[in-house]
Amino acid sequence: MVRRRVLAAGAAVVTVGALGLAGLTGVASAGQTGGAPAAAAGGLSPGLIEAMRRDLGLDAGQARTRIAGEYRAAALAAVLEKSLGADFAGARVSGDAAVLTVATTDRADVPRITAAGARAEVVDHSLERLEAAKTALDEVASGKAPKGVPSWYVDVRANRVVVNAARAAAAEALLTAAGVSRDLVRVDRSAEQPRAYADLRGGDAYYMNGTGRCSIGFPVKRGTQNGFVTAGHCGTPGVTTTGAGQQAQGSFQASTFPGRDYAWVATNSNWTPRALVNGYGNGDVTVSGSTQAVAGSSVCRSGSTTGWHCGTIQQHNSSVTYPEGTITGVTRTSVCAEPGDSGGSFISGSQAQGVTSGGSGNCSQGGTTYYQPVNPALAAYGLTLVTAGTPTDPPTEPTDPPTEPGGTWAAGTVYASGAVVTYGGASYRCLQGHQAQAGWQPPNVPALWQRL
Repeated sequence: MVRRRVLAAGAAVVTVGALGLAGLTGVASAGQTGGAPAAAAGGLSPGLIEAMRRDLGLDAGQARTRIAGEYRAAALAAVLEKSLGADFAGARVSGDAAVLTVATTDRADVPRITAAGARAEVVDHSLERLEAAKTALDEVASGKAPKGVPSWYVDVRANRVVVNAARAAAAEALLTAAGVSRDLVRVDRSAEQPRAYADLRGGDAYYMNGTGRCSIGFPVKRGTQNGFVTAGHCGTPGVTTTGAGQQAQGSFQASTFPGRDYAWVATNSNWTPRALVNGYGNGDVTVSGSTQAVAGSSVCRSGSTTGWHCGTIQQHNSSVTYPEGTITGVTRTSVCAEPGDSGGSFISGSQAQGVTSGGSGNCSQGGTTYYQPVNPALAAYGLTLVTAGTPTDPPTEPTDPPTEPGGTWAAGTVYASGAVVTYGGASYRCLQGHQAQAGWQPPNVPALWQRL
């Protein structure tokens, strides 16, 4: 499990937190000023808006307003997480207005949270403690997938690790083996029988060894090599792929499944990566980044079997047991999916979220679908997401080497348009909201940062 980066307590937290909150001024008023969230929400594809209307009951204006609010919430939640440190107990949004609630274990943090513009909630358990308990369950499951326990996850709303089980005894056996304290856990009865959506297609179809079918998640680059991320259960290293019309396309370079569910395919020079998700006749969706949406946010999926479908993010960092084994670190959603949708794109507004893994139910009666978050896949394989208006690959050499290292800029941080950071002894203003990646230091990416 990739832990969030938590800043040390003290003056450094105050400095960075204040800087982040100052940078959020533009985000908070983006709906009025035309900032990055409003601009991104205004560029939503007709297909995505139609799916949000059908599945979430939102008209076009409400969809844009909600996504702009969710962008602002994601940026603010990232700032508060760093500021609260070990007290942080999770964040979530609720309602069409995307009201952000941030939980803490220390009542003294309440004024800081409310002053930043979020609702505060005081709870018993920190996110760090709950995630440590979930990690213990994951470690047991990695040796042998637990029978009768289809999924478990940290539920920030309940402030518990929720274990879904067909029988209470099955949950009890897993908890005992992991040595997890019962006061951290809630056991829910579940009849789910999750399965991987194998041999399936999500966005654009591709075929493995000319037979099985899956889907492109998101186009990526590794150096000068083009390719795409997809579900790990779709293929193993060396498996060849073909695309539309069975044209030669590429081959799997790396794949992880079970444990995680991600893979990447390198394509030949005939295939050009685009920052797009198939809109199925309603306009393609442009991908502008991969900032993780907060729990409770709207999220939509593109798949060839069922087209566009939307729902909400229920829990991040979930674990689910398929017949092939346990998968950890996936996100649980209320979006439906069916065979033929596997590996496809999950997107919130214009922000890539992940690739379809598996789930239960269908799009006639509803169901639960899990996606593998895209950022861990990018990090695992050293990939760069292809986006619109941002660099498609970190340069191998800095275009403007800093005279001295360091500063307030940090990879993994969510920066809003207008935020100011220091790097290499100079100050830079963010031109476009994004989540920083290794190699995207301000001197290297003039599309994102302007030197002051």
